[in-house]
Amino acid sequence: MANFNKVILLGNLTRDPQLSYLPSQTAVVEFGLAINRKWKGQDGSMKEDTCFIDCQAFGKTAETINKYCKKGNPLFVEGRLKFDSWTAQDGTKRSKHRVTVENFQFLGGRQSAGGGQGTGGSTEESQIPPTDAGPEQPQAGGDDIPF
Repeated sequence: MANFNKVILLGNLTRDPQLSYLPSQTAVVEFGLAINRKWKGQDGSMKEDTCFIDCQAFGKTAETINKYCKKGNPLFVEGRLKFDSWTAQDGTKRSKHRVTVENFQFLGGRQSAGGGQGTGGSTEESQIPPTDAGPEQPQAGGDDIPF
């Protein structure tokens, strides 16, 4: 039987990323994402639900996320679901699912970081008023392409 483990999330960071290093000097960053869902209930009222997901990234990806992301920033992540289990200090067994980030994309938004690949923001083209000059007339000389 084939197996497939892929997670795609788009949400806002719930806390500043926390960078640490493994004994092998590999960078590890941990952060949380909040993913909101809105829907209309059977009674017609709007409802909202938030899912909180812990994420972890390694290597250059970890260093980049740590450098450019802050609490509240939107982030798109692709990765795989991982199940962690451990024994707490009080002796109880603990476990949780976590997303191991394999790829990510910075997004523009409310509190966008200064660097990275932002996709949000306003475009200046939408602020240019239309002109009343009519269609352009081709210039004599033949160098202009009419499209």
